[in-house]
Amino acid sequence: MDHTSDPSQPPSTVPAADAETPSTDLAQRLAEVEAKHAELADAYLRAKAEADNTRRRAEEEVVKARKFAVENFADSLLPVKDSLEAAIALAAATPEQLLEGVHATLRQLSSALERNKVVEINPPAATAFDPHQHQAISVVPVDAESSQEANTVVAVLQKGYLIADRVLRPALVTVAAPR
Repeated sequence: MDHTSDPSQPPSTVPAADAETPSTDLAQRLAEVEAKHAELADAYLRAKAEADNTRRRAEEEVVKARKFAVENFADSLLPVKDSLEAAIALAAATPEQLLEGVHATLRQLSSALERNKVVEINPPAATAFDPHQHQAISVVPVDAESSQEANTVVAVLQKGYLIADRVLRPALVTVAAPR
């Protein structure tokens, strides 16, 4: 027998859907989303602050590096200056002593340059002319019986220098003319 169709039976009371349940779920979901938003906003601000701090520290390091870039180089040149001052202080030095002192000072200077990766460009005669490291001051004719080939270094007028594989000053050279 079907109770739903029997008029003598009271209608069954099915609990009505709670009218506040959807809004309670939405309020709870909104609170969760707001909490997640606050968490992400905080994480973003912290990451942004960290990036700004890192950028600022890097800029300070670059400024310091530029400011003190020559410190090591200057430190290696101080003994050369000391030697020159000592030579000037010797009023009664013989020419031989002065020459010996000049040679010693030149060795100190060469050592200081070498420690700081300053390398001479001093091409031997007959080396191919390299416009990246040499500057031709003049082109000179060569004798027909000479074994000197065209566009090669005849003589070095002034040494050049590299610093860390970059030309600081090109070598001034004379170059053999084409025949």
